[in-house]
Amino acid sequence: MGRLGTRSRLDQAVGAFSSNWRNPNLRRAQLSFLGAWTAEWAFTVALGIVAYNAGGALALGAVGLLRMLPSALLAPILSPFADRGRRERVLVVVSVVRGAATLVAAVVVAVSGPIAVVYALAVVSTIAATMFRPAHSALLPTLCRTGHELASANVVRGLLDSVATLVGPLVAAILLIFTDVSVVFAVAALASFWAALLLFRVRYDAPPRPAAPRRDLLREAAEGLAAVWRSRDLQLILGLAAAQSLTRGALTVFSVVVAIELLGMGESGAGSLMASVGVGAVLGSLAASLLVGTRRLGAWFAVGVALWGLPLALVGVFPAQAAALLLLAFVGVGNALIDLAGFTLIGRLAPDALMARVFGVLESLVAVSIGVGAIIASMMIAWLGVDGALIAIGLLCPVLALASWWRLRALDRSVGALDAEVGLLQRVPMFQPLPLPAIEQLARGLEPVEVAPGSAVFTQGDLGDRYYVIESGRADVLGDGRVIATLGDGEGFGEIALLRRTPRTATVLARTPLALKALTADRFTAVVLGYAPSAQAAATTVQDELARYAPDDLPDEPRAS
Repeated sequence: MGRLGTRSRLDQAVGAFSSNWRNPNLRRAQLSFLGAWTAEWAFTVALGIVAYNAGGALALGAVGLLRMLPSALLAPILSPFADRGRRERVLVVVSVVRGAATLVAAVVVAVSGPIAVVYALAVVSTIAATMFRPAHSALLPTLCRTGHELASANVVRGLLDSVATLVGPLVAAILLIFTDVSVVFAVAALASFWAALLLFRVRYDAPPRPAAPRRDLLREAAEGLAAVWRSRDLQLILGLAAAQSLTRGALTVFSVVVAIELLGMGESGAGSLMASVGVGAVLGSLAASLLVGTRRLGAWFAVGVALWGLPLALVGVFPAQAAALLLLAFVGVGNALIDLAGFTLIGRLAPDALMARVFGVLESLVAVSIGVGAIIASMMIAWLGVDGALIAIGLLCPVLALASWWRLRALDRSVGALDAEVGLLQRVPMFQPLPLPAIEQLARGLEPVEVAPGSAVFTQGDLGDRYYVIESGRADVLGDGRVIATLGDGEGFGEIALLRRTPRTATVLARTPLALKALTADRFTAVVLGYAPSAQAAATTVQDELARYAPDDLPDEPRAS
C-alpha cells in the first residue's frame, strides 16, 4: 500500500507538469510568469544595492516602503480592468510598462543620473508588477477545468516562481561581480519584454464579459473588497498572506544588511542569500507537486506561512554563513507551499466575475505589507541590532500560523465537499467544457431533493423550473405514458424545458429512492448558455433527446442567454 501510494503521488506530480506543458495556453501563461518574476527578483536586488549605497539600511527600508505604497493604493483600483475583458491583454500591457520603466532605470544608472529618478521608475515598475499577479492568478482558473488541474497549474507556477527566485538574484549576483547595477536593470527589462511576447500569443475561448465599464473604477474596486469582507475564509487567507509579505519585506532589508554587516559576504552576498531562498523554493516546488491531489491545502498553507518566519529567527540565533544559506532555503520551501495552497484556495473561494479584484486586494495587502516590513526591519535593526530584529520579526508568521490551524482545517473540509459536488456535475456531458469557476458557481447552487420510489420528479406538461442531476438511485423517463429511458447515478435531466422555454416533454418517475441535486432555471441557463462550448454541448444534448422522445412542435434552437 505504501508503494502504491507513493507511485500514485509521483504519477500525479508528473501529470501536473505534463498537463501544463501539453496545453499551449497554459504553457505560454506559465512561461510568461517565469519571465516576469525573474525580472522582479533581479530588479529587487539591483534596487537594494542602489539604495544601500545611497543611504545605508535606513534608506534601503525607506525605498522598500516608497515603491510599495503607490502599488498598494492602485492595485485594487486598477484590477477591475482584468475582470472587464480578456485578462491576458492586461498582462501584455503590464509587462511592456514594466520593461520600459526598468530599461530607462538602467540608462539613468549607467549615466549616473539622479537617484530620485531611479526611485520614481521603481515605483512605476512596482505598480505594474503588482498588477501582473492578480490578472495572471485570475487567468489560470479560466484555463483549467477541475480543482486538480488548477492545483497543478499553481504548483507549476510555484515552481517557476521558485526558479525565478533563484535565477533572478543569481543572475544579479553574477552580473554584479563582472559588471554593474545598470546591466542588471537591463537584463530585468528584457525578461519583462519576453513575458509580454509570450502572453500576446495566448488564445482561448473566454466567457463573455462586459467590454466597457458600467460603473466607475472605485465602485468596481469596492466590489472586490466587499467579496473579501463577506467571506471569513478569504479574510483568513489574505490576513496570513499579509503577515508572510511583511516578513518578505523585512527579508529584502535583511538580505543586504546580513550579507554585508553580519556575515561579511559583500554586496554580491545579498544576491547569494536570496538565491538560497530560490534553491529552497525550487526543491519545495518539486515536493509540493506531490501534494497536487491533497485535500489538506489549508494545513499546508499554514506550514508554508510558518516557514517564512522561523528560519529568519534561527538565523538570528545562529549567525553563520553556512547556517544562513541553509536556513533561508527553508523560506523558499515555505514560499512553494504558499504558491500551491494559498493561490489555489483563493481561486476556489473567489467569484469568477470578481476574481481579479479579489487578487487585486491581495496584491494591495502584499504591497503594503512588504513596504511596512522593510521599514520595520530597518527600525528594529537600529533598536535591537541585526540578531534581535531577525528573531523578533521571524516569530510573527509561526505564531499566526499556529493560531489559525483549526480554521484552516475546517476550510479544507468545506473545499472537499465542494469538490464532490463539482465531480458530480462533471459527469454530465454539457458541463464538461465549463472552466472551473463556472462549474463551481453551479456546484454552490445545488439543492438536495429526495424522491420516494414511484413518485414523480415532474410530469409531462408541467412548467420547467429546475434542472436535476442524480446523485444516487434510478429513474424512468416516460413519454406519453411509455418508458423511454432509465437514468442512473451521474445523469442529468430537465434541460429541454429550461433551454427551449417549453412545458416538460416527459414524465420522470423514481424507480428507486432518488437522491437528486437541483439547479434553479436562472442559475442553470446563465452558466450553460453564457459559455460557448457548454452552450454547444447543451444544444447537442437537447437535439439527441428530442430525437428520442420529445414532441415535434418545439422550437429548433435554445433561447439566447
